[in-house]
Amino acid sequence: MTEREGLEIVRALDELERERGVPKAVLLEALEAALVSAFKRHYGSSQNVRVNIDPETGRILVLARKNVVEEAEDPKTEISLEEARQIDPNYELGDIVEGEVTPREFGRIAAQTAKQVVVQRIREAERGVIYEEFSEREGDVVTGTVGRIDQRNVIVDLGKTEASLPPHEQIRNETYETGMRIKCYVVEVRKTGRGPLVMLSRTHPGLLRRLLELEVPEISEGVVEIKAIAREAGARSKVAVAAEDPNVDPVGACVGPRGARIQAIVSELAGEKIDVIPWDEDHSAFIANALSPAKVLEVRPDFLSKVATVIVPDYQLSLAIGKEGQNARLAAKITGWKIDIKSESQVGLVSMPRFEIDF
Repeated sequence: MTEREGLEIVRALDELERERGVPKAVLLEALEAALVSAFKRHYGSSQNVRVNIDPETGRILVLARKNVVEEAEDPKTEISLEEARQIDPNYELGDIVEGEVTPREFGRIAAQTAKQVVVQRIREAERGVIYEEFSEREGDVVTGTVGRIDQRNVIVDLGKTEASLPPHEQIRNETYETGMRIKCYVVEVRKTGRGPLVMLSRTHPGLLRRLLELEVPEISEGVVEIKAIAREAGARSKVAVAAEDPNVDPVGACVGPRGARIQAIVSELAGEKIDVIPWDEDHSAFIANALSPAKVLEVRPDFLSKVATVIVPDYQLSLAIGKEGQNARLAAKITGWKIDIKSESQVGLVSMPRFEIDF
């Protein structure tokens, strides 16, 4: 191989590193492995060889490797200790002796043969880079474009790769159209033979958490803390927030001026209603807050069974329970308590029906 040909290889590798983000060292390793295969295929050699490529000049050396033994039985893979010490008196049994065996025309043959293998290794390396990038984003939010819908699976184009939004991770009744931009939560990134498989979700509570962190500076700065989230995707969610500084209103910070911050998140989540409630270390107060917007008269917690009896005004009973029990169900989920809701008139009447919800 001429000096010019070697420099062209180095420039090509440098360009691939710049444009595709594949490290030059990875490409050199792939090319060296390809050239070993090319040497053995073209010269029918059973020799143990390695290829060394100078990363600066691109000069290629094929080096035969022989084990130092007492008496060589296979001259292609072994060399006697006596012969080895004629090359260098410091060789010992078990050492490896390397000698250059680069054929004169090897540069041209190797370049032609290695091309396809190198392209494949480049693809593999790119997939590895993409996997590393997205595996670090597990638990984060990504923005992508709906590319196509494949048997109810929504394929989302993330730029460097495609991701899958399966049916059970889609918001119910949300319509996805080609070209639509959506934000999704990265649930998992798996390695497959065809490259990384990125699994997305629009229903995960983590999506709501990350959207709040992105939209509310007080949360990302640590001034306001999200204590708990209960979510029924596409319908309603409850978010419990707190602030150590008594001068900070955690609910107001999340809602924003005229509700602008929370409305931006509601719009992103297909109109999902979001109740932001103050967290309280007092269980009774927290349970009462969790049943918002209903007004609570009294909470009677049983710490042994972790069941709370909640008394509300008669006219607030249906509001406390919510449509199909949703408000009470979310309250139970976010507090971790089983909630037994009674109206004011039901208190003390043993035979009266009551509404219980478990989280």
